Amino acid sequence: MNYLKIIFLAFTVLLLGCGEPDKDVISDVDNPEVVAVEFFNALYNEKNIKKSASVCSSRLSRIILHYKSPKAVARHLFNMSYDKVEITPDDSGVKVREQFKDAAVITVYFDGYYNDDHIKDVKRLSMIQVGGNWVVDKILKDPF
Repeated sequence: MNYLKIIFLAFTVLLLGCGEPDKDVISDVDNPEVVAVEFFNALYNEKNIKKSASVCSSRLSRIILHYKSPKAVARHLFNMSYDKVEITPDDSGVKVREQFKDAAVITVYFDGYYNDDHIKDVKRLSMIQVGGNWVVDKILKDPF
């Protein structure tokens, strides 16, 4: 009988340990450039506002989740709409991160299409470190 309990317990632990990673969470939060790109990728390419909100400060997360749809967030918060977009960070943001170890301003470049129109844009994000993880704190005004 004890063998049966041990086998059952081992099988249960094995099943619980093999779960899928959460699709609504961005797990790579050690680098602010990666977090910024994944934030916009979740919003524009994956159409997942819960995943985008998972790397935001509590205030910004509440605002994003208020809109209920990725299109509404893109339209109202960023004034940008894309069907498909390529997102790249500005490489010079590394210097800012070295200066201020717990805060960074990341510039992100967008190159994509909306209704067969080619659109390029630039956005800047203020990022802070909370508990060792980088989160999006604010959406900064357009630099241009």
